[in-house]
Amino acid sequence: MDERPQRKLSYWVDDAAGSAGVARSLLPAEADVVVLGGGIAGLTTAFLLARAGRSVVVVEAARIAEGVSGHTTAKVTSQHNLIYADLVRRFGSERAALYGASQEAALAWIADRVDELDADCDFRRRPAHVYAEDPAYRDELEAEAEAAAGLGLPAEFVADPGLPFPVAGAVRFTGQAQFHPRRWLLALARELVDLGGQIVEDVRATGLNLTGGPLVRTTAGSVRARDVVVATHYPIFDRGAYFARLEPRRSLLMAAPADSEKVPGGMYISADTGHSFRTTPGPDGGETLLLGGEGYHPGEKRDVESRFARLAGWGADRLGVGPYSHQWATQDNKPVDRLPYIGRYHPLARHLWVATGFGLWGMTNGTVAGLLLADLIKGEENPWAPLYDPGRLSVRQSAPGLVRLGARTGLHYVADYARTLVPGDRIAALGRGEATVTHVGRRPVAAYRDDQGGLSAVSAVCTHLGCLVAFNDAERTWDCPCHGSRFGLDGTVRHGPATRPLDPVEVDDPGESP
Repeated sequence: MDERPQRKLSYWVDDAAGSAGVARSLLPAEADVVVLGGGIAGLTTAFLLARAGRSVVVVEAARIAEGVSGHTTAKVTSQHNLIYADLVRRFGSERAALYGASQEAALAWIADRVDELDADCDFRRRPAHVYAEDPAYRDELEAEAEAAAGLGLPAEFVADPGLPFPVAGAVRFTGQAQFHPRRWLLALARELVDLGGQIVEDVRATGLNLTGGPLVRTTAGSVRARDVVVATHYPIFDRGAYFARLEPRRSLLMAAPADSEKVPGGMYISADTGHSFRTTPGPDGGETLLLGGEGYHPGEKRDVESRFARLAGWGADRLGVGPYSHQWATQDNKPVDRLPYIGRYHPLARHLWVATGFGLWGMTNGTVAGLLLADLIKGEENPWAPLYDPGRLSVRQSAPGLVRLGARTGLHYVADYARTLVPGDRIAALGRGEATVTHVGRRPVAAYRDDQGGLSAVSAVCTHLGCLVAFNDAERTWDCPCHGSRFGLDGTVRHGPATRPLDPVEVDDPGESP
């Protein structure tokens, strides 16, 4: 039986559609602070600065809280898979403890604000677990629990985390939480507007001029500010070399009614298979399971539909769920040393700030970013600043990671361009629902034949740094394998760092393949 869902959109976005109750503004001519990006990092930063009396405008390319923050599993936890033993090895106990303390502070701040704002966002305290099915992971799980507990975190090793399938054990963090991310961010946005902040949607930032004070150019005109915060998930301005020290990662998610006898109420992620799941209140008074996994580098896997099928099968086999109601995907960026980049955009920047590289744990890392950036912009000291400084020494010393990312990009430039030169009329061979990247004359072209037989074609050259895009058959998008930009079939930008669309290309349509 086909258990695949018909609703191919985020469960959170479907459940809380639009920007209800949030007043939208036109782009002003100036503000104290311009925040680019309406996700958890941008809205938290804007809220804190507006509360401090600054005039703030949030500029969002689409709709607030509908980007990465609206596509997450929304675990609010300081447990970020197996990380603390590694951080101790890399940086020592003091800095590892600071990381854990900042994440716990973010969790506490969210809990306090949920109460203060009376936010209806299904905030619930739940334990978080990292488990493994492979017995070879048991020593690593025990070492992680010991390291985290030694840093003052609420960690313990448990042999039986209560799962309905056999595991080697788990690291449990008590006192963690989960919530509905869109409802939380919409509550934060409403309070931001009440404080005098402005939110501008469907406006994309396209450029920045720092001469004479920051001037942000957008699709709706320009706005001048004293400070600019780039919280666009992947930094959109090519300064600071973030393209060389961020690795984009795409993850698949599905939702299905949960059987409370088979699916426990905590939060879980597997250290060996990468599967992640937890429940949330469902529309009928029961519980809905949110299941994630099958991660991959965007643009490198052409068979995304089959990955969704494998994820669905894993959930049916391990957790007895199905049929599924929703399927969607999300994307995040992994830093080279496991710590986000939060602070000055580059060492010489004075009024340009950045938050990126949350490493798949954006709910607390994005909140840490807001708390830290608000302090830095206000000129206040914050003990977390050196840890997350984008120019920190540990980034400059991460040569293997930087070389690996650079080699991957170079490989795509060479191999992907060569692949398009294979002889044969690929466009003529397209059937309905099929796509190809090929050459038309001397120009790389991305062509797609829709379910009605119509042909569309755009430039296959990513407008960020010139890599060739690849077709995503599940989401029907053109994805860049180098830095994670994503485009619609018509070339419109779906996900940065690209800010310009793929140009349409006129091609002769030989008709669909029989």
